[in-house]
Formats: sequence, C-alpha cells, structure tokens
Amino acid sequence: MTKRDFYEILGVSKTATADEIKKAYRQKAIQFHPDKNPGNKEAEEKFKEAAEAYEILSSPEKRQRYDQYGHKGVGNNQGFGGHDMSMDDIFSMFGDVFGGGGGGFSGFGGFGGGSRSRGPRQHRGSDLRVKVTLNLGEVLNGVEKKIKVKKYVPCTHCSGTGAQGGSSYSNCSTCKGSGHVTRIQNTMLGQMQTTSACPTCNGEGQIITNKCVHCQGEGVVRDEEVISIRIPAGVGEGMQLNVAGKGNAGRRSGINGDLFVVIHEDEHPDLIRDGNNLIYDLYVTFPEITLGATKEIPTVDSKVKVKIEAGTQPEKILRLRGKGLPDVNGYGKGDLLVRVHVWIPKKVNSEERKLLEKLQTSLNFTDGPDQSDRNFFEKVRDIFE
Repeated sequence: MTKRDFYEILGVSKTATADEIKKAYRQKAIQFHPDKNPGNKEAEEKFKEAAEAYEILSSPEKRQRYDQYGHKGVGNNQGFGGHDMSMDDIFSMFGDVFGGGGGGFSGFGGFGGGSRSRGPRQHRGSDLRVKVTLNLGEVLNGVEKKIKVKKYVPCTHCSGTGAQGGSSYSNCSTCKGSGHVTRIQNTMLGQMQTTSACPTCNGEGQIITNKCVHCQGEGVVRDEEVISIRIPAGVGEGMQLNVAGKGNAGRRSGINGDLFVVIHEDEHPDLIRDGNNLIYDLYVTFPEITLGATKEIPTVDSKVKVKIEAGTQPEKILRLRGKGLPDVNGYGKGDLLVRVHVWIPKKVNSEERKLLEKLQTSLNFTDGPDQSDRNFFEKVRDIFE
C-alpha cells in the first residue's frame, strides 16, 4: 500500500514552519483522538497516521531526509520510521504537544472526560548513526554488509529489567503503578485537568527495590553487536537508511532506538557518477577520430567496445543506454555517457612535424579527402600509435 504524503496528512505546505506543523498535528490529533471517536477504527488509523507524519516533520534531520528521498529516506514503510507504535507510545512521545502528559486532552474540550488510561512510561533508546562505504559495483547490484556497532544492549543478568533476579520491584506508591499523576486546577474558565509523569518514579510506574549489580538498575550495558544490513541497489552519497530497532536499547525493557546508515561512495578510478548516469572520458588520436576506430572502455562490472565513427567531432557524447546505475526507487537504469576527447601530443619530432605540415596542406581540400589523403592519414596514425 502506498503511503500518503506527510505534508498532505497534516494539511500543511512543504515550506511550513515548525510551529505550523505542531499546530496542524495538534488539530488533527484532537479531531481523530480515540476518546472522541470511540470504536472508530478509521479515526484511530488517522490518529496514528498524523502522529507518524509529525514524528518525521517535527525533526529537522528526518524532515530533510524525507524531503530529499521520500518515504525510503525515513523508514521501510512500516510506520514510524520502520516500527509500529502503540497508542501509549504516541502519547508518551508527543504528549508535550498538548501541554500535559498527553493522555487526557481534557484541556481541549474535555471529550472522553479526560479519563484515558496510560501505562507506565517506556524509555526509548537513542538512535545511532554509522557510515558505510560502498564502491560502484556494490551500488550497481546492492549488497549486504555486516557491521560491528558499539551500543547499549539489554543486560542479560536481569533480562533488561534493571532488577536483581528480574522481580525485585514494586508499584510506585504515588501513582499506584500507572506512571502518571492527574491534577485538577480551578481557573476562571472552570476546572482544568492535566496529566503528567509521576515525579516519584519518573513515569516508570515501578520502584526497583533491589537493583541489578551488573547494570546498576539501568537494564542496559555497553557492548558490541554485529548487525547485518541489506543495502539496496542505486543508493548514493549521503543517503541514509533506517534500520528500525537496531539503535541503543531502551532502559528497563524500553523501546529500542533506530540505526541510521549513512552511505559514503568511493570514487571509481575511471567512471564519474552523475545521478544514475555514469561518465567516461575517452581520449583518441587525431587519426582515430578522423578515420574512425573501435575502442574498449570500462563499465562498472565489465568492458564494452564502442565505435568511433569517421569524422566524429571532439567533445561529442556517445550514449550507451542502460549501462549506468539503477534508480533506488526502481525506475530503470541510467546510461553510460562517453565523452570523446582528442589527444594532442605536447612535443613532436622532425619526421612528425613534416607529416603534420603536409597534413595541414592536405586539409585545404573542399570535397573531402581522396585515396592519397587517406593513405597519408593511415601513415600518421601508425606513427602516433
């Protein structure tokens, strides 16, 4: 299923400011909030869709990648940068947009009575970024890379809970395990109800009574992990791929961050990349470009022969269709463009000078070279080769 444009989902232009995007998301979230649309699956999907769009467009870095590469630049079309998120994840991540914990929305009309229940806060691990270097052959065909990443991983001694033995924790006495507290304030407009993270347990809902000695109760430790990354054909310099859930592990069984793979492309010794096209500079001698010749040139993974027609003009571009690089979005392949240059010797000996002087005289013909001229050109070619 094709994903909708994020700007279209929020109803803003591509030049919208951060404040305009935040305001648009707030309006969409209120419109499709589950408390206002109980049992309405379509509204719930639109609520999640708006949250996904806001997650990308509210981040300058993610927004830049989306503007440049579309959905492929920010995930793998599974939602939220490549991983599914629950309603509680959305409230946890974007609750600040509504001025509170994000669960009740009661300051905006009180729909649902502000009674939506939220579970304990889940910590999200930070994202990681690594650089992967590819040659043109790997860009041409795509490649699977295995990279070693230093990161936070779940503690094996406590299974990531942070508690010794995996069970040494209890519900917070302040929030009764919910992870949030609700306050009611009397204002000139009436009562305002706000929900925020519990200050006693920092929104976790539980207090560890016996912390794991290996991770000091964090649930994560520093380690290395070998990650296999499938890089599609056609990627380019500076492009970023998102590997969902392969960033730092979240504290105390939280949500893993993402791993962003930045592509660096090695220069090819002979070929120049121009988008999906490749450029090769072919140097020929004057006799070759005058009489015609067949030359062998490199492609990314082989060699091909090109025919230089007699009388080809310098700087002419010969196009070999389909010999370039594939489009990362699957829209065919580029071409190999051969730029023909004439090689001019910097120095000539006396015999070569005489031949060139005779050639200069011969070039005054008006009806094209006769057979004797052609024989002369052949001799010139033999000398210069």
